[in-house]
Amino acid sequence: MVSARRSFQGSLPIAAMSRLCEALADDAGLAQYQLDFGRDEFGTAYVEVRVQAPLWLVCQRTLDPFVMPVTVDSRLGLIRSEQEEAGLPPGVEPLLVAEDGKLSPIDVIEDELLLALPLIPVNPDAALPEEVTRPPAEAVPAEERPDNPFAVLRELKNK
Repeated sequence: MVSARRSFQGSLPIAAMSRLCEALADDAGLAQYQLDFGRDEFGTAYVEVRVQAPLWLVCQRTLDPFVMPVTVDSRLGLIRSEQEEAGLPPGVEPLLVAEDGKLSPIDVIEDELLLALPLIPVNPDAALPEEVTRPPAEAVPAEERPDNPFAVLRELKNK
């Protein structure tokens, strides 16, 4: 694929990527992808990965599911040993390929989508529930609360 500078494009059901589905709220939708193989000016074999997918995540602010559009655009340097990683140009991530030189395009797409997931998904359109944002009716200063754990320290300071 590298020598022939092949390109592949198409769509892949999100449900076909089992590891990704474990991190999602729903496996609905299609991932649109394009993979371009080639060699750069230094002779390094690479694959350009472009993926767009609507992923269903659970908002950690409201615990409601929402769709987050994810876009991946990365260049992966194809290496056969970890020692080759040092020779990759800046901005190129390593992708360890088996000795036979084969790789699974679905696995590459799935790995890149997994890496694009946010650590803590938050729906940008979600608002905090009212009970979280409104101040309590009986706002008592911290010093006057009877169960203040620092009350003993305040007494020692006043002595």
